[in-house]
Amino acid sequence: MTQLALIVGTTMGGAEAVADELAEKLQIHGIDTEIHLNPSLESLMGVQNWLIVTSTHGAGEIPDNLHPLAEALQTADLSGIHYAICGIGDSSYDTFCGAAKSLEDRMQQGGAKELVHKIEIDVQGLDLPEDKALLWIDTLIPILSN
Repeated sequence: MTQLALIVGTTMGGAEAVADELAEKLQIHGIDTEIHLNPSLESLMGVQNWLIVTSTHGAGEIPDNLHPLAEALQTADLSGIHYAICGIGDSSYDTFCGAAKSLEDRMQQGGAKELVHKIEIDVQGLDLPEDKALLWIDTLIPILSN
């Protein structure tokens, strides 16, 4: 069974709600998913596949609960890691999904490999963020299932 670390960056709970929906769908498809709300690099390195679901806080900043991980990623060797990113933000800000972009940069600098192109979900849209994320995750499931 494929294992996946689902890393959640949240300030007000929106990203956590999206992550919960994604975890449920991934589990249904036989992907062993563990949600990490306060992840450390050490706790994640035993899992090859990471899914980062994060909101953006303030002026494009990473949510407080991901600060320690984000710091550790700056110098980490991530060459054995495969990742996907789901960013959630408000397009009325010029720093739309800034946290997702920052984390993506750090993952790439560390040598991690992208599984699927990141999604940036606008909370200003008519659809619920969970609905957009659930459609997007359909592109990731077959990759993880192989």
